[in-house]
Amino acid sequence: MVREISIISKDELSEDQINKIKSYFSDMPVSEILIGLKFAKNRWDAKDAGTLKVGRKSIINNEVHSITAEQATWRLNNWKLMIKNYRKRGYSYPTISRIKKLLQEIKKKN
Repeated sequence: MVREISIISKDELSEDQINKIKSYFSDMPVSEILIGLKFAKNRWDAKDAGTLKVGRKSIINNEVHSITAEQATWRLNNWKLMIKNYRKRGYSYPTISRIKKLLQEIKKKN
């Protein structure tokens, strides 16, 4: 069943943008388009609120932010347990390695 929809935009849309939107709707299943729009909306809301943090650097900063030398020492002494926890959260080995490097620096400072 073919249905026609209309879209209201706050921005001026060029003919090229309109054609892209039409092609997305004709080429892709609506369920996939809705998943993408939900992701884009959540990202936009986070960006608008100033809470958008993406990428490895923000992950590393979240892990080592406000860690004392004592906490860093404990984490390094129990590193195998920490690796298991980090992998459970989906962190890659290069990210985990960078976290360890920063923990070692924190430990050395004191």
